[in-house]
Amino acid sequence: MNAEYERREKIAEEKGLHILYEDNQIIVALKPQMLGCCPDESKDKNLFDLIKEYIKEAYGKTGNVYLGLVHRLDRPTGGIMVYAKTSKAASRLSEGLAAGDFEKKYLAVLVGAMEQERGTLTNYLRKNTVNNMVYICTPSEEGAKYAELDYKVLDVKNGLSLTEIRLHTGRTHQIRVQTAGIAHPVYGDMRYGGKTAKKGKLALFAYSLSFTHPVTKERLKFVSAPPDEMPWKSFDTEKLLALPAKND
Repeated sequence: MNAEYERREKIAEEKGLHILYEDNQIIVALKPQMLGCCPDESKDKNLFDLIKEYIKEAYGKTGNVYLGLVHRLDRPTGGIMVYAKTSKAASRLSEGLAAGDFEKKYLAVLVGAMEQERGTLTNYLRKNTVNNMVYICTPSEEGAKYAELDYKVLDVKNGLSLTEIRLHTGRTHQIRVQTAGIAHPVYGDMRYGGKTAKKGKLALFAYSLSFTHPVTKERLKFVSAPPDEMPWKSFDTEKLLALPAKND
């Protein structure tokens, strides 16, 4: 580890950033729960602005720093995100996302023991822009959009199911709405699960992200364990996902 790398790492640490990978074209980082992925009307601190500040300071940039938003995670959801450091990278990553090149996998702690070990959920969803809620609907309803996900139960403990979820579509609040629709809401999701969901932080984490590098064309894959807190601590996520231990 050279001095320059250590200097940049210290700057990232001071800003509360956990950077998984960085080169001249892209930067991959972990988004903590309740931190926005980009600026919004709340004007709250967000990952996008923190990364721009990091790039400006770490590389001595003057003037405006370019950073491209490629995809999003809801504020209550933590996990892996990739941002583009050049407009060319942003364009190519966005094209790849639209073409299905991105593979995103989530971990969710669902309330109750799932009836099947694995399966596929298909629904039509519509968003109410007034209350920002998403509902399961019929295909003929105005604004209906098809939603599909695959799930696999990794472990069941204390009436909770640790579940891996792979999205085939990227609808707003999709995982939360579809799992609540089968009476197994995400732990902590009082919005869609009501009293059934149990109080606590939303147990939804984007743990795996795979995509093609916009310039080198190399296939990249990043994986990270969820936070070391409840209800995640009920499960041995590192072992179940074959991840290296946190202190390795």
